[in-house]
Amino acid sequence: MIVVEHEKIELDYCTSCSGAWFDSGELELMLELVGLEGSSLPVTDMLSFPEAKTTENKRKCPICNRKMKKVTIGREPAVLIDVCPEGDGLWFDGGEVNELITQYVEKSPAESDSQERILAFLGDTFRARNGPAQDG
Repeated sequence: MIVVEHEKIELDYCTSCSGAWFDSGELELMLELVGLEGSSLPVTDMLSFPEAKTTENKRKCPICNRKMKKVTIGREPAVLIDVCPEGDGLWFDGGEVNELITQYVEKSPAESDSQERILAFLGDTFRARNGPAQDG
């Protein structure tokens, strides 16, 4: 994993699977940075979401080492993410950050400047290398 930093947001990025770890509060900070602060997704709220039915293996939190909960967020197609049960953060498989942000940009009345800032922030870093996210 490498650390990707942009405007006070530090994300851990896996160069092997293109996944990204957001410490608690970093997703909200990124959404605020690009003008989508009304769309915040606090980790604590996600802990109350129902467990998603999936065949994906559960990941362990890189901070507390507990098995994380799989939840879906966003609209169709919903994005399946891993949430630390202690509220330490979120894991996004390759391409999932881009999918979620694209959904928020499309439904937000934000100006095109916010869209450009999101795309500049994400670049190709969080896009899946080989199409849809792979189990990992």
